[in-house]
Amino acid sequence: MLKSEKKSLIRFLLIYLSSTFFLFALAGFMFYNYEKEHLLDKQKDILSHKAQKIKTEIRALHNTFDEDLTYPSYPSWKSAIYDLDKHYIMGTFKEKKSIGEADSFTEGNRLFHIGSVEPHYLGAAYLLVTQEIDTVPMWELKKSIYIFMILAGIIFSILGIFLGRLFIEPMRDSMEKMNRFIEDTTHELNMPISTILNNIEILESSDDFVKREELNRIEIASKTLSRIYDDLTYLNFNHKYHRNIKHVNVSKFLQERLVYFSAMAEVKRLKVNVEIEDDTYLDIDKNDLIRVIDNLISNAIKYNVVGGSIEISLSEKSLKVSDTGVGISKQDIDLISQRFKRANQSEGGFGIGLDIVNQVVNYYGYVLDIRSKFEEGTTMEIRWEN
Repeated sequence: MLKSEKKSLIRFLLIYLSSTFFLFALAGFMFYNYEKEHLLDKQKDILSHKAQKIKTEIRALHNTFDEDLTYPSYPSWKSAIYDLDKHYIMGTFKEKKSIGEADSFTEGNRLFHIGSVEPHYLGAAYLLVTQEIDTVPMWELKKSIYIFMILAGIIFSILGIFLGRLFIEPMRDSMEKMNRFIEDTTHELNMPISTILNNIEILESSDDFVKREELNRIEIASKTLSRIYDDLTYLNFNHKYHRNIKHVNVSKFLQERLVYFSAMAEVKRLKVNVEIEDDTYLDIDKNDLIRVIDNLISNAIKYNVVGGSIEISLSEKSLKVSDTGVGISKQDIDLISQRFKRANQSEGGFGIGLDIVNQVVNYYGYVLDIRSKFEEGTTMEIRWEN
């Protein structure tokens, strides 16, 4: 799966799963509160039955002729009786609790029930009964909801991946068609480009050859096509490419490539300032190095203004290419190294050069630093030593 496909799939899954889990969490919260109230209502009914039991025992105490009356006491629940003015008479509470108008209410972790006593046995008009809320059913309810959420999350994650793959399938088909088109195009371009460049070299090697402006333009156009062909070939076959990493003299190599691009720079009347430290070496595949240097220099030429300048510096730590061209807007800097992305639409191109540079930089663990100001210029620096 390509990097762009992975990003699209991850974004889709994030939106899909976050919205799904949000809806499930909201539904679970509402269901829990509804069921919790239902469970509390059941416990209130049980407490009401206990209140009836207390009333029966109070009636029995009222009708007894014993001198000592023992108020009924139970270890799991407590009760108390109140007069008409809701003043405490007696009960099993450690503290005399005042009562209000509600029939039942909760306070902390306790459930309370208030019932009237008629007739007023032992002078009681109201009976208050309380017990701790039984939280076991609530925990069982929460447990069931959590298990359901986990199972639903797994099912919907699998479904989301399946739907996400269906979602990116058209993108994959389009990318495969584009790659096949590029592969066919590069195959067809190879022969005419090679023929043109070889014949130019033959003409230039003859003793009586006088280079004309028309031939110079043909050479520049041919080199441009050759570079595009090399980029497309590299892009298509990079995943199959076996790198032959050697200790390469980058200083010498960079000077050779500057000669290659000199004609293109002359056409735009660019001033090229070069600072190259001698004998700068890197352990790198030669083809990777070509792609990096060629793309940095060709972009500096392509997106420069006529009569502008290019600064190229090579040190033991980095390669830096600066131009005085059109620049890149701030919102495009982070995206410019993506495949087929072009910040400037007026100059043409496939938008693959910096993607190739980025691939090489990532492979070798280098750092690509892009600094640019719109309509002022761009600096691209590759650092291999921090």
